[in-house]
Amino acid sequence: MPKKGAPDAPGMRGKRSRTKPGPLREKRGDTLNKTIEKKYDIDTGMRDDAQLDTVLKKHKVDSLHDLVKKLRK
Repeated sequence: MPKKGAPDAPGMRGKRSRTKPGPLREKRGDTLNKTIEKKYDIDTGMRDDAQLDTVLKKHKVDSLHDLVKKLRK
């Protein structure tokens, strides 16, 4: 089944839902680490069943965007 939503800007992966005013919706904090690692091709150094909120705290970043940017350096 195809994903709903408009294509995102160049350089962004896939299609993400947006809030009514237009900005991208934040990724849920209970998303599993293995999902993030697979989708963004990064290694967080944590267990697969860790939640995104926990991963963000460990790496001392505020968002998934910041995490991916930090780990791809």
